[in-house]
Amino acid sequence: MSEISKMPSAVFPDLKGKSVFISGGGSGIGATLTESFLAQGAHVTFIQRSDATDFCDEMEAKYHERPHFIKCDIIDIPALESALDQAKEKHGPIHVLVNNAASDNRHKLETTNVEDFDKGINVNLRPHFFTAKHVAKDMAELGGGSIINFSSIAHHLGGDQFPVYVAAKAGIAGLTRALADTLGKDNIRVNSVLPGWVFTQRQLDLWATEEKVAEHLKTQSIPEKLYAEDMVGIVLFLASDASRMLTRQSIAVDGGVVGLG
Repeated sequence: MSEISKMPSAVFPDLKGKSVFISGGGSGIGATLTESFLAQGAHVTFIQRSDATDFCDEMEAKYHERPHFIKCDIIDIPALESALDQAKEKHGPIHVLVNNAASDNRHKLETTNVEDFDKGINVNLRPHFFTAKHVAKDMAELGGGSIINFSSIAHHLGGDQFPVYVAAKAGIAGLTRALADTLGKDNIRVNSVLPGWVFTQRQLDLWATEEKVAEHLKTQSIPEKLYAEDMVGIVLFLASDASRMLTRQSIAVDGGVVGLG
């Protein structure tokens, strides 16, 4: 088996033609999710702060369907809501919302000030609430939908690398349960995915030393590196009607580091 994961081969026919919105969908895990939904025949809108024209060109050449890219900072809630409206105008009401964008910048308790704290929450938790709020009415009118929130196993592990990030990711788990209870009557499912240490280029560039990787793999039941492609199968399943009665769940995709049962 190759060290680098491959895109899952499963096909979910009901995703074809669906309108999908992904935050942070032009790099890292988000880019892999954008491509995976395009491969299913879905219509994808994604946002991020940096330019993603080259990525869109690549996807269009490969799938003959260009993802709709909107430059947007998720801290700016009016801009985020405007992007959701633009996605609706382009591809119709959103069927699948993937709250993926996040920032796991390392920080210490003793050097974190109020501004740092607020920024961490405003990037890693607040957008999940307001995107869900914004799409809920349309999803209800569609007869249902799926909201997929990216959390992290970090909130189970704790640690001293990024306390505000850990707090925000724990908040996402709680928000997921509250939204599932609120929106379930309209057949809107809300679940969260908790990745383990996924070796995106950012992780490899900044933190994944040989020693740290080796130590981390000892904590996994399956001692293999996780890659962005390993997040695809669970996200497509949660987006699809194949999981129509699955809601209010937090699902760890981490090689077996934490147990949520």
